[in-house]
Amino acid sequence: MQTWRATHKRALLSGFAAVAAIGLLAACTSDGTEATDGNETTTDGGSTDTTTNSDTGSGGTVVIGWSGPAADHGWLGAINTGAINAAAQFDDVELRQAEGTNDVTQQIAAIEQFVNDGVDAIVVLPSDGASLTQAALAAMEAGIPVINVDREFSNPDASRITVLGDNYGMGVSAGEYMCERLDGVDNPIVAEIAGIDSLPLTQDRSEGFSHALEECGLEVGPRVAADFTVAGGQEAAAQLLTANPHIDAIWNHDDDQGVGVMAAVNDSGRDDFFMVGGAGSQNMMDLIKAGGTPMEATVIYPSTQAADGIALARMLAQGNVMADLVTPSVPSRIVLDAPVVTSENVDEFYDLAFQS
Repeated sequence: MQTWRATHKRALLSGFAAVAAIGLLAACTSDGTEATDGNETTTDGGSTDTTTNSDTGSGGTVVIGWSGPAADHGWLGAINTGAINAAAQFDDVELRQAEGTNDVTQQIAAIEQFVNDGVDAIVVLPSDGASLTQAALAAMEAGIPVINVDREFSNPDASRITVLGDNYGMGVSAGEYMCERLDGVDNPIVAEIAGIDSLPLTQDRSEGFSHALEECGLEVGPRVAADFTVAGGQEAAAQLLTANPHIDAIWNHDDDQGVGVMAAVNDSGRDDFFMVGGAGSQNMMDLIKAGGTPMEATVIYPSTQAADGIALARMLAQGNVMADLVTPSVPSRIVLDAPVVTSENVDEFYDLAFQS
């Protein structure tokens, strides 16, 4: 059962190759020279021989500003921790961290302060991409490269690199997995527990899921929306289960709200369906490893995006490039993969999963 992993390898870098990717990104120099250390992780989580280089290009310490939203969600907490840990991997990076906030005005002020301080690069996960665009444009116009993480600015000129998860791809991966898993089942009922319906990311996930199911002749049946919280997930799942006495499969968009979803499932006592989660939390991976519950798989939405952003910021500030590319440059847009985690491969992803 591997087509759901093989068909949609959209990534230039895998989110869960982040630790190795940091080393790879740090390795790439402006002259393309490399030395071997043998520790690259592939996009599938396996290991191959690699090349790295202790040369840091232009040399010297680089100062990177990091700004993200408040860590009021397990995934966002992991994003923040990942950025800090990535910077700590390098002895030539000084990280200046703005306090996490969902206040657009405060985040704009943080970016402006980074510009006034003359940092070498800025990594930002905007609380709102459109609202932060002008501040990011001003930083770029001041000669400071901006790495935009997860939530896009409204103007592509506002960043030198954009690092994204694949929301549409999450839906596709979940749908393809269900197509294979439900092969041979007569008229299966496939349910969906979405996140916040007004958000483009939720719409993209649902669209990908629907399209993948259509490819194998299935469709989304009962659907409810939650709000990415434990309480919201529990309420939405309880509503879904009460209204539908028979379900064959459920895709829940978000593993943080999945804690509440699983609470509702446990309260219902039902085991007539299997479940696929979304984002890739340790909580859900623990259930996958243990078995015995409806939670059978989860689809990754990398919590390592900011860690990759830090490594890319360092590369740009030191004038380095990706040495394995034929073109001596750094891509302007990187979309990370959305693989499915099951009991067969959970150990490959577990150490970089986040805690809800």
